[in-house]
Amino acid sequence: MHLANSAGERTRIGIFGGTFDPIHIGHLILAEEAWAQLRLQRVYLAPAGDPPHKRSKPLTPVEHRVKMAELATVDNEHIRVSRIDADRPGPHYTVDMVRLLNAQIDGNTDIYFLMGMDSLRDLPTWHQAEWLVANCRLVALSRHDVELNWARLESALPGIKERVIILDMPELEIASHTLQERVRTGRPIRYQVPRAVEEYIWQHQLYEECA
Repeated sequence: MHLANSAGERTRIGIFGGTFDPIHIGHLILAEEAWAQLRLQRVYLAPAGDPPHKRSKPLTPVEHRVKMAELATVDNEHIRVSRIDADRPGPHYTVDMVRLLNAQIDGNTDIYFLMGMDSLRDLPTWHQAEWLVANCRLVALSRHDVELNWARLESALPGIKERVIILDMPELEIASHTLQERVRTGRPIRYQVPRAVEEYIWQHQLYEECA
């Protein structure tokens, strides 16, 4: 993986992992704001294949989730979909995905890992979170309804505060599980997902039988 950059400057790429079930405009706004505010060359959306923390919930097959992400970003040259997590055997821990990405980039590239504020709050419970903190910059979306306990985070993951960027962006009350419920109960999702994603969901009858 190589991206052109000005001479002497380090390349910055963002990686945004998630189930994207389905991808919605909140995901896309976060990716776009990270690209703009952090001066990233590109942001990669990485739909998760088999996330261990979601095994108790029904998950749409990864090919559908990858396709919806591709449809959502087809007209954006600096946001792309990566299959780095979708194509590898599970379980799919974030730290393993970032290790794979590290192996594919050159030494002049910095990785910015995008996550929700709730994910940052729960980071000490993640598999090998210490490695993740040490090997990439963490970028979290600011949210009024999630309170961080920095003392607890620092106690569990020393030095984390220096590795975290809190991204200021418009806050939207949109969640994938809510969109699934709206589809199941016949309510509209237009304007909450890109039009092409909405059409794909109806075409493939996704979420109609979700619990």
